[in-house]
Amino acid sequence: MRVLRAALLLLCLTMCGAARDPILVPEISQHEIQVRQGFTGADLLLFGAILTPEGARAAGDYDIVVLLEGPARSIVVREKRKVAGIWVNATSTEFRSAPSFYALASSRPIAEMVDDKTAAIYEMGFKWLQLSPIGVIDPAEQQRFSEGLVDLKRRQGLYQQNEHAVQISGQVLYQAHIALPSSVQTGTYTAETFAVSEGRVVASAISRVTVRKEGFERLVAANAEQNGFFYGLFAVVVSISMGWIAGRLFALV
Repeated sequence: MRVLRAALLLLCLTMCGAARDPILVPEISQHEIQVRQGFTGADLLLFGAILTPEGARAAGDYDIVVLLEGPARSIVVREKRKVAGIWVNATSTEFRSAPSFYALASSRPIAEMVDDKTAAIYEMGFKWLQLSPIGVIDPAEQQRFSEGLVDLKRRQGLYQQNEHAVQISGQVLYQAHIALPSSVQTGTYTAETFAVSEGRVVASAISRVTVRKEGFERLVAANAEQNGFFYGLFAVVVSISMGWIAGRLFALV
C-alpha cells in the first residue's frame, strides 16, 4: 500500500507540474548602446528560453511575442492642408505618452495567436497602441491622427512590426532581431517577451536596454539640458562667427 500511495503521489505531482505555466528566461545581446559621432544604428538580438519553473523543457507548443519600446514622449501631430496652392498646418492633436520607439516581433501573425481583447491589453501591434490623446477628441478624428502618427514613425524606422521575426527552436529556445535606427532617442528601453498558448498569454518577462550618448555628443546634450540659456547663446555666437569667417574667405577669393 505504501508503494501504491507513493506511486500515486508521484503521478499526481508529475501531472500537476506538467499543467503549470512555463517561465521565460530572456536575454539581450546588448544591454547598453552608446551613441557616438557617426552612429548608424544598432542590431539587437533578443533571445531566451521557455522552461518549467524547475528549469526543464516546458511541455506544449508556444508562440512568442517580443515588444521593444523606447521612452514615452508627448508629441503634437499636425495635419497639413493645401490652401490657395500652399500647404499649411491645419488641425492638430497632442498625444501624452507616445513611445519614441516601438518594435514588435512575433513567431506568427498576432491575429492568429490571440483575440482583439488580449492584443489590446498587451498592445500587440500598431492597431492597439495606447497613445493617450490630451483633451476631448472625436473618436474618428483620434483614429485618423493615431494612424498618421504611426505611419510617420513607421517610415522613419521608429515603429516596426514583423510578425514572422521570432524563430523558435525545439519549443525551447527563441530569438529575434530588432534594428534600432540612428535617430533613436536616448533613455531606457523596455523589452517585454510573452509566451502565448491557445490564445492566452501564459508567461511574460521584462529586460531593459539603455541608450545613451557618449563623448562629445554627451557633453553637448548635457549642456543643452542643464545650461539652456548659455548653450543657446554659445550657439548664436558660433553661428555668427562662422558666417563672418565664411564672408571674409569669399571676399578674398
